[in-house]
Formats: sequence, structure tokens, C-alpha cells
Amino acid sequence: MQVLQVQLEVGPDPAEVGRARRWARKRLAGSGIGEDEPLAETLVLLISELVTNAVVHTGCPAVLRMLFAAEGGVRVEVADASDRPPRPRHAAGEDTNGRGLELVDGLADRWGWQREGVGKSIWCEVDRSPADPVAGEGFGSPGRVHC
Repeated sequence: MQVLQVQLEVGPDPAEVGRARRWARKRLAGSGIGEDEPLAETLVLLISELVTNAVVHTGCPAVLRMLFAAEGGVRVEVADASDRPPRPRHAAGEDTNGRGLELVDGLADRWGWQREGVGKSIWCEVDRSPADPVAGEGFGSPGRVHC
């Protein structure tokens, strides 16, 4: 199995979220995932949510990584220096925040988090071909959600 990994350092500024989205779109196009493909839009939304969470809730710099498996799946990881685990919240009615991890849970095929150094990494995976019964197994993720 071959995996290509690219990464971007993200500063602790909400303006960095837009830069991360633009960077991700270019990397997705370079990997053969067209801008107009639903997969690209899903991945950009997932990246936006995970980077926003890291920047807004930790106030720490972060590292965005995308891993492209030869089988077509994509893994997104956002690592930060905060040791606080992610805490899913449930937004009510007209709340303007609190839906990030719910979106990740609904859009990703798998997601979770793990300790990384002094901080943590939150990851999600999206299969390129959901009808393929072995898609997504190329990353070796445990398939567990840690909340």
C-alpha cells in the first residue's frame, strides 16, 4: 500500500481556515480529485471544521495533514498542542456554533482522535469508492470513535 502525505502548518488565527481550504483544494486537484467532485467538497468541509476547531478552541498552532491512499481513500488529520480531548457539543435550534463534530461524524466514513506528543490529533477518513467493501482499510485505522 502506498500513501502520499502532504501537510500545512496553520497559525492560531481564524483567517488561517480559509488558507487551509485553498491549500486543500489545490492538493486534492493534484491528487486527481476534481474540484467539482462531491468528494472534494466533502473533504474541504471536513478540513474546514477540523481546522476551525483547532484554531478556535485551542488557540494553538496546528498541522493539517492529508494522506492519499493508493486505493483512493483520503485521511485528514489536524494535530495541535492542546492536550484537551475534543468534546462534541449539540447545538440547539438557531445556535451558530456547536455543530462541527456532528458534521464530521455525519460526513466522514470514520473519525476519531489520539494523543500525539504533548497534544492530540483529530482525524477522519473518507472512502473514494463507498461501494468497494475494502475501501478505507488502507490506513490501518481502528475504526473507533473516541469522544
